[in-house]
Amino acid sequence: MSAALTLGAEEELHLVDLERWQLAARAPQVLAALPGDHYSAELQRTTVETNAAVVATLDGLRQELLRLRRGLVAVAAREGLGIAAVGTAPRSGSRDVELTATGRYGRMQEQYRLLVDEQLICGLQIHVGVADRDLAVEIAQRIARRLPVLLALSASSPYWNGFDTGYASIRTMIWQRWPSAGSTGPLPDAAAYDELLRDLIASGVIADTKMAYFDVRPSEHAPTLELRVCDACPLVDDAVLIAGLFRAMVRDAERSIERGERRDLRLLPLHRAAMWQAARAGLRGPLLDDTDHPRPLAAEDAVRRLVADLRDALEELGDWSEVRALAEAALARGGSADRQRAAFARRGDLADVMRAVVAETQAPGPGSAVAAEADAHRDRVR
Repeated sequence: MSAALTLGAEEELHLVDLERWQLAARAPQVLAALPGDHYSAELQRTTVETNAAVVATLDGLRQELLRLRRGLVAVAAREGLGIAAVGTAPRSGSRDVELTATGRYGRMQEQYRLLVDEQLICGLQIHVGVADRDLAVEIAQRIARRLPVLLALSASSPYWNGFDTGYASIRTMIWQRWPSAGSTGPLPDAAAYDELLRDLIASGVIADTKMAYFDVRPSEHAPTLELRVCDACPLVDDAVLIAGLFRAMVRDAERSIERGERRDLRLLPLHRAAMWQAARAGLRGPLLDDTDHPRPLAAEDAVRRLVADLRDALEELGDWSEVRALAEAALARGGSADRQRAAFARRGDLADVMRAVVAETQAPGPGSAVAAEADAHRDRVR
């Protein structure tokens, strides 16, 4: 039954004008100079998506994400642009909306109106190889109660329309308005999942299987299980940490199936509450624990508990030392939402926040130097 447990990732990245520090709707020009097998358009012309090659290790994923970012940075620079891997660009607003010119996206705008007009958001999707679709559907349900910690680790979108929303991940709140976002609820197998998609399409509420915007889903185009709850992460190390935890969650769930343990699902209102709390708090406030009757738990304790609970799977995968170190580093420097607020506190200028997220995204390697500078600044403004 053992899954392939390969790794892949898709990163959505904002294009930023480096003179005005505003979003730039120049994705077509940038994409024209990039290979189509690893770079693609998104709904808005201010966004480019990178598609990593399949790898076997966390370091392989890190190198692949860095390679794709470097390639995009080099081409974007010719247009006077930078890139920002954050859930929302701090100075973005409805004035920045320019739809990518395809018939599909035009139909989506006609049907969903404000949802499309406000879709100036970027996420991180992680793929883990699970060749058996029945197994993928089962695993997706078993790991659901652990997803809020991954969302909290990624939270990078406190600003929207030029103001502080009070959320660590306002992208989550924007994203959850889609009719097919969130949890699928209990499903027995892949046939039931496919039937659910057919019913949604037949209803006319979604147009195709690409619009199955569930928290976790069997990939529409590859033999993988796909994580979809996370904001884009400016520091590559945070994306690697989330990938390591997600893969360990998949393997841990697979092991529980092999042992014949029953599926233990959380009631959907409690799942929504836990995801909302993670979007609201990020790593600064409490999260909800993963019990049947969830209670508030300090975010750092929730992260450390998840890492400890996954130790056996992490050790089997050879990822224990790296994931533990990455988790402690993430907790020490704080989440992206907190670093962005610290950058704003210096002068009250969102352009400073834009500069900070571009600098983190375009850092030449693992984020230690950028993170250290952010830590020092955070200490100064306290």
